Formats: sequence, structure tokens, C-alpha cells
Amino acid sequence: MPAARSRSSGGRSVAALDILARIERALAPASAAAAAPDAHVRDAAVAAIFRITPGGALEHLMIERASYAGDPWSGHIAFPGGRREPHDPTLLDTALRETREEIGVDILASGRVLGALERVNPVSPALPPLSIAPFVAILTRDAPLVLSDEVAGAFWVPLSALQHVDVSRDVDVTLSNGATRTVRAFVHGRYTIWGLTERILRDLLSRIS
Repeated sequence: MPAARSRSSGGRSVAALDILARIERALAPASAAAAAPDAHVRDAAVAAIFRITPGGALEHLMIERASYAGDPWSGHIAFPGGRREPHDPTLLDTALRETREEIGVDILASGRVLGALERVNPVSPALPPLSIAPFVAILTRDAPLVLSDEVAGAFWVPLSALQHVDVSRDVDVTLSNGATRTVRAFVHGRYTIWGLTERILRDLLSRIS
């Protein structure tokens, strides 16, 4: 039998479901994510995953990528995801496969996909030519995280923390070539979320307001 919830946690669960419904209405259908038109640009896909805690709060999953020499995203905070492989029928299949491989979560077995955000592309010529399709999902049951060698860590961030005005600010980051740049970022504890992930997350949060 499920544990009884307080009236306050029940109210928060209703609020979380309302937020998810608003996000879903603001998303494109997952099936609408088509391959990039430029043959010189490689497709990739990521999954922005939510869950509702037993206390009724909405949380969002982030990963910390493992550090590898020569990897421009080495050690970055990101969403699970990666490049599309020839055997992936669709970009959604890419996001689902990469999520299983990187963190051991089968989204379709433990939840559902809400829809797709707008694509993002790297703006720096130093980065590989990619076109990234972000998908949004909700987990409706417990899904233990099993991290691959590509992932150094994973953590859940309260949505309310990401929405706080002080979390989004300009910070100095060190690039893979050793140079320093001032960028817009979300700062949560010791984690700095910037670059492509920051752009996707900012788009996602804009669907709630």
C-alpha cells in the first residue's frame, strides 16, 4: 500500500503535475524531430528528465561527464545523450538509447516522453558540427541510476532551485584549450551549468513561465 501523504505534499504533487502539463503543452511532438538538413552536421539527442519526489516536489536530472583528454565537453554538467548512430531509427531513439547506456534508465519502461524542445547547435567553430535535439521526459516510477564510464556523477536538482533568480548569472569558465571566458550559467552548489546545456535548460524553463 502506498505511504499516506500529507495534505501539503498532495498539494505540491498537484502543482508539479500542473507544471508538467504546461511544459507538455508547450513542446513539439517527439515525432517532429527530424534529421538535420545539412549532411556535414551530425545529429545528436539528449533527454531532459523530471521526477516528482515523495514530498511532491519536481526535480530535474543532470549528469557530470567524465573527464577525457581531447573531449571539448569533458567534465561538463549535461543531460544524458549523445550522437545519433546509423541503427537509431529516429532522434528520439537516440535519446532513449543514450540514456540507457549512460545512466541505466529505460525512460519508456519507467515513465514517458512529453515532447521535444527546439534544436541547439554549437556556436563556437572550435566545437564539432552537431545539431542537438532535446527531448523532455517524466519518470513515474523509481529508476535506479547505473552510471557508465562516460558519466562521473549524476544528481537531481529541485526545479525551484533552478528558477531562483540568483541561480542564473555570469561566471568565468575555463575552456578545453585553457582559455577563460565569461558565460551565462546556472550555478547550483558546486555545479556550473553552461554552454549548450544552459541554452537547453533556459528554453525548458521558459516553457513554465
